[in-house]
Amino acid sequence: MKSFFKTLGAAVLGGAIAVGGYSYITENQENSYLLKEDNAQPELAVSQVSYEMPESMENVDFRDAASKTVNSVVHVINKTVTRAPQSFADVMRGRVPYREAIGTGSGVIITEDGYIVTNNHVIENAREIQVTLNNRRTYSAELVGTEPSSDIALLKIDTENPLPYVVFADSDQVQIGEWALAVGNPFNLTSTVTAGIISAKGRDLDERDDVMQSFIQTDAAVNPGNSGGALVNMNGELIGINTAIASRTGSYVGYSFAVPSNNARKIIEDLMEYGMVQRGMLGISGRDLNGSLAEQLGVDRSEGIYVADVVPGSGAEKGKLRSGDIITNIGGIRIRTFADLTGYVATKNPGDIVDVTYFRDGDRRQTRVEITKNSTIQIPELNLEVRDLDAEEKRLFKVNEGVKITRALGEFSKYSAAMQDYVIVKVNDEKINSTSDLKRAIENRDPREGIMLVMKNSEGEFERILVR
Repeated sequence: MKSFFKTLGAAVLGGAIAVGGYSYITENQENSYLLKEDNAQPELAVSQVSYEMPESMENVDFRDAASKTVNSVVHVINKTVTRAPQSFADVMRGRVPYREAIGTGSGVIITEDGYIVTNNHVIENAREIQVTLNNRRTYSAELVGTEPSSDIALLKIDTENPLPYVVFADSDQVQIGEWALAVGNPFNLTSTVTAGIISAKGRDLDERDDVMQSFIQTDAAVNPGNSGGALVNMNGELIGINTAIASRTGSYVGYSFAVPSNNARKIIEDLMEYGMVQRGMLGISGRDLNGSLAEQLGVDRSEGIYVADVVPGSGAEKGKLRSGDIITNIGGIRIRTFADLTGYVATKNPGDIVDVTYFRDGDRRQTRVEITKNSTIQIPELNLEVRDLDAEEKRLFKVNEGVKITRALGEFSKYSAAMQDYVIVKVNDEKINSTSDLKRAIENRDPREGIMLVMKNSEGEFERILVR
């Protein structure tokens, strides 16, 4: 096994350096994370939503929803240091020049004492974060925590007076075709409002990648600078955080995507309470059911999730789900795609009980499933997915600490099988006992320095790898 890294190490590390450098240069940002602990956390305001729509276009009036929202949307400034082009003198002397860069976006005030939600990509790698309110007052912001895979970040500012804030709505109840407003604060021009309708739900922008997404799609205009802004309903209540657009030009062409408010709220509450996101899982793997797959499997349904495998010891196994079942509903929410499923499960905590409707051999059945803790996390800086070790794996690898590599991601996925025989025991000489330790070590490092991994395989051999 040692020969795996000796023969392929140069290729893997060369790729890691190239990918990391590309990200570092193009994103113009630098890592800086601060987890704040506060025993008395504010309760996020949630509204029961009425979805009675106007009978005609003549009755549509956005003024009330806009007035409730504009003063709660802020301008976010990300100050960072990036690599500058090298001069001939820099090359000759082996210097790496740096320069200050500024990125901007929007954010949404969600509590009167200054908690603000925005996109992770708006503040990623920031050395300093500033927030400008709609009244043009500027404050320094503290980064409470982030969830990169969902592109959500939580900030905190301290002000003299209570702030206007947006109330959360239940995004599960959002209906396709209803009106929505996108509110952002781009380029520090004060808040701007655009209108559109909900075009779709449960959108995954790239089903081929390793990140499961479940966006709300709208045709309300969202342009650069609006990332992290609010998507609200006609009552001025938050139904999503504007995150992405689908465009070949980089500007709005009719497709905008927002993280549903239920997902954002769950992430925010976890960051406030734990400093990290507590992820749960149903405990199945499978695929979307469609007409061709249904014909191939010989089933009479063309919508839902076809269960391929059930994770041993998971809530799904205890709930008697098994391979071949077709899940069509969870918690009263219709499930047509895996994006629907992951979007719903992402709003739940480990220990929550959900009602699952499924079909087996053509018969409709129901069961109750406990959401169990999912300790598997992705580390983009390493292009790896890892999880905590269980007792059997600790005996196998003869270690008391470490995290198990479950697969390699991205361009390194072809090495996944070989890397699954390794555990990471140290990062930059810091012992790693859990995925939380690993994530913290990566986030707290100096981004201008490399990441030294110490890994051990099942044969007892250690490897040291430097990732830049």
